[in-house]
Amino acid sequence: MPVADLWEWQFRGLCRTTNPETFFHPEGERGPSRRWRDQRAVAICEACPVIRECREHALRVREPYGVWGGMTEEEREQYYAAEARRPSA
Repeated sequence: MPVADLWEWQFRGLCRTTNPETFFHPEGERGPSRRWRDQRAVAICEACPVIRECREHALRVREPYGVWGGMTEEEREQYYAAEARRPSA
């Protein structure tokens, strides 16, 4: 499979037509402002045709910032912590 095919999904993401600031918090953003921005980003993700591909990418490469595939930074950290606690087969 050509490498370009691995990234093709990004061209179909709803985030491509949305201000990036919706998905990435400004430095120092906390509290209700951050929660509201994250909620807006997640709502966009929920309607996105490539949410699964985006989430898989973010988890695979451990994206440290922003909302990806409907998951906030904190949700991804919780996912990684749960994976680390899971007994290996």
